Amino acid sequence: MTANISLGQYLPGNSAVHRLDPRTKILLMVVYIVIVFLVRTLWIFALPVLLLIAMFLFAQVPASYFLSSLKPMKWLLVFMFVINLFATQGETVLFQWKFIRLTQEALEQAVFITLRLVLLVAGTSILTLTTSPIALTDGLEKLMSPLRKLRFPAHELAMMMTIALRFIPTLLEETDRIQKAQMARGADFESGNLFQRAKSMIPILVPLFVSAFRRADELAMAMESRCYHGGEGRTRMRELHFHVSDLFAALLLCAVLAGIAVLEKLPL
Repeated sequence: MTANISLGQYLPGNSAVHRLDPRTKILLMVVYIVIVFLVRTLWIFALPVLLLIAMFLFAQVPASYFLSSLKPMKWLLVFMFVINLFATQGETVLFQWKFIRLTQEALEQAVFITLRLVLLVAGTSILTLTTSPIALTDGLEKLMSPLRKLRFPAHELAMMMTIALRFIPTLLEETDRIQKAQMARGADFESGNLFQRAKSMIPILVPLFVSAFRRADELAMAMESRCYHGGEGRTRMRELHFHVSDLFAALLLCAVLAGIAVLEKLPL
């Protein structure tokens, strides 16, 4: 069910990753994404894989959260694998039957693209699992604060992003409850062709949209009743400070980035 999806969820803890400054985690996640896209050789993917395993171990996140972060992407991963497997051209033929042609280059490309998506989804989920929405808002706002001189709404944008991220698990749980209620009333979401299945989703989407708008209205009223008028003059209970662990984590990830850049340029 959708309740098992970890996207947007926060897992409280006191691990080394949890204690990092949220600004550090956001910047390191950007570096991690650069690392994943920088790798162009299949065997060098071992370094990002080991890095991802190390992040999950240091964050003390159970393996079930890793699997649940991939659950919404399972059909997309299968689709991308199949498309790249048969659409990529190559010279080393492994299997051929009539119009079906499988090459070694296509197989490597399919594995390459699928593994990259897995690393991106699983890696970015660590950020939300180890960072509370409030800390994430403060970190994003601090990072974008220099843009205020250009009249960029840093606080408002950070608040909107965090609220949207925060309501992902809430809407997923609401979807799960509505689906179970409709199934208890005899609704069938599995049988029929594609159009019939799409039509059967209407009893879920309508109350879901009504609930989402109601939650948004309640949130707006709650913020107004607490005299919220943006970030101007707003104080924080917890001030953000960099520590030695933040510097160590940044140096470690930058070393991995430099190592991968060097390995990619080596002639093999």
